[in-house]
Amino acid sequence: MAPRPRRSRLTRTLLAVLVTASVAVPISGAARPAAVPAPAPTALGPLRDTAPATLAHRYATTRADIRAAERGADAHGDHRRAAALWAMAAPDRHFLTFDGRDGGRSTEVYGDLAHADRIAVLVPGADTDLDSYHRLRDGARALQQRLQQHPGIRPAVLAWLGYPTPATMTPAAVTTALADDAGPQLHAFTETLRQARPAARISLLCHSYGSVVCGRSAPGLPADDLVLYGSPGVGADTAARLHTPATVWAGRGADDWVAHVPHAQLALPFATFGFGADPVSPHFGARIFAAGAGGHSDYLKPDSRSLESLARIVAGPPPSAAPDATATATATAQRTAREDRHA
Repeated sequence: MAPRPRRSRLTRTLLAVLVTASVAVPISGAARPAAVPAPAPTALGPLRDTAPATLAHRYATTRADIRAAERGADAHGDHRRAAALWAMAAPDRHFLTFDGRDGGRSTEVYGDLAHADRIAVLVPGADTDLDSYHRLRDGARALQQRLQQHPGIRPAVLAWLGYPTPATMTPAAVTTALADDAGPQLHAFTETLRQARPAARISLLCHSYGSVVCGRSAPGLPADDLVLYGSPGVGADTAARLHTPATVWAGRGADDWVAHVPHAQLALPFATFGFGADPVSPHFGARIFAAGAGGHSDYLKPDSRSLESLARIVAGPPPSAAPDATATATATAQRTAREDRHA
């Protein structure tokens, strides 16, 4: 009789995986747009420092690469992609990295990275590529604008589209395969950022499938905060099992459909299905932030409760006030007088 509970648990897990797949893979099985050809980008190497001259050179180089990709998309006949790239190449846009191939990879900077002491890295989820990039851009701009209202900090927001995101309507959205590859890349990027801005407070804000990527990057991650929102799970049973020095946060809007995705995980020889424990459950052990009443795509909407919470996390504790010079001098004089009396 002993094996029966184990079979029962396995059956429940399999059923959970099938239900999860049914949410992400409808019968119609929509396909992603065909890849648009683009030239290989200029080899820039990792970001060594954030001196204004260094950043200006990278921004100019990536802008030239974006324009080359725009010409390629236009020649291919994909005028929608060409229009998106034309907007990305605007003089007031700043990209640390860009690669127009295979759906697109990029890292865009909002704010003054050269002097930032608070840096938020947005890690997007499914269905994010160059054609839908405006959604990631809108969220990054909203967060940067809200952070600028926090007194005493110098914020920058980085929109990190550093991996091929899955399409929601495909089996890739319910496996860890893409995250397994993307996690080490995100970890390496964060290490580079830490070396370039060693004194800055760095927060990774991980949405939906992006939280799976963040989970794969977490061990030893040189960040201050790891923020999971709209998360189906991160592939770990508890926050402690992420083995990260960062503070782990989690939040979910009241109208987010991801709450109905079963939280289970099943490792098979060819793939791992599902993402494990619910990050907002008490058992997981994350710090919970207020996410308001919004849905799965509403976390970075202007004036939302979730945006306010995320901005507070990124801003961190208020900077300690500089000591008042007069008060310090008075205290020193009083201490000296006491010492003289006791001499």
